[in-house]
Amino acid sequence: MSTMSKTLIASVTTAMLAAPAVAQEKWDLPMAYSGSNFHSVTGAEFAKCVTTGTGGEIEITTHPSGSLFAGADIKRAVQTGQVPIGERLLSGHQNESAIFGWDSVPFLVSSFDEHEKLYEAAKPHINELLAEQNMTMLYSVPWPPQGLYFNKEVNSAADMAGLKFRSYNNATARLAELTDMLPVAIEAAEISQAFATGVAESMISSGATGYDRKVWESLSHFYSVDAWLPRNYMLVNNDVWADVSEQNKNVINACAAMAEYAGTWRAKEYTGFTLAGLAEGGMTVQPAGEQLMNDLREVGATMTAEWLEAAGETGQAILDAYNAQ
Repeated sequence: MSTMSKTLIASVTTAMLAAPAVAQEKWDLPMAYSGSNFHSVTGAEFAKCVTTGTGGEIEITTHPSGSLFAGADIKRAVQTGQVPIGERLLSGHQNESAIFGWDSVPFLVSSFDEHEKLYEAAKPHINELLAEQNMTMLYSVPWPPQGLYFNKEVNSAADMAGLKFRSYNNATARLAELTDMLPVAIEAAEISQAFATGVAESMISSGATGYDRKVWESLSHFYSVDAWLPRNYMLVNNDVWADVSEQNKNVINACAAMAEYAGTWRAKEYTGFTLAGLAEGGMTVQPAGEQLMNDLREVGATMTAEWLEAAGETGQAILDAYNAQ
């Protein structure tokens, strides 16, 4: 066991021993992805940690698969106090602020280590933006690197033209436009049905999403391109957070730190496992060819310039801080 994990466990244990055992609040926690997805598993463990650690003073119940609120509605539900807490892919709200899309700029980073440095550069700006919207980030976990799924062999951007492409944020919709595909907004919970009925024929996502949704039943090819690593965020409403006792805040923060650590570890471990699962399901799983990668990097350069223009000084500050590392 690593020193970090031992420290986190000790923090949670200490906070638990200090917490009184009085049942008071019940928090519903909406999540967009299936209960078996590693983000949802991590969220469920976090909820259990908080419930136990506060001695039942705060009892958190998770609602995966968009069963309480659809993915696109979770952020707004937390922001307005419809629910006290929720998990959301903030890049799905890049239309509100380009800063939310810092993690979806193609080919800016392609590994977990690079991404972690970019996250540290972006975190203060994300926290500031969330505070303006009446929310606090408790923890955040990355997805594995994003790859391309198709229902046919694809060797260049020209082969992508005309395909119906599942989009989940501004970056994916723009990627579709720049490669002459047709973007179709589809939530994670609707992926299987969308591909089975032909509403969508392709997408960019991690191996985890494809594996969870058994997309091999409709799609044939997965190409590793390591385009970006988006992140999910656990968010709490600031009005609710302000009423939480210092003891219970300590418990929640300790549980959150352990969740971020565990979730990131899962993301890394899940990468190889899910790609193997796609292959076992019958998909062709391979790195993208040279022509396809060259075409995609051209698209990435265009999207990076567009993001920097939209994100302005803050976007440049994030890149400068990242490059300074």
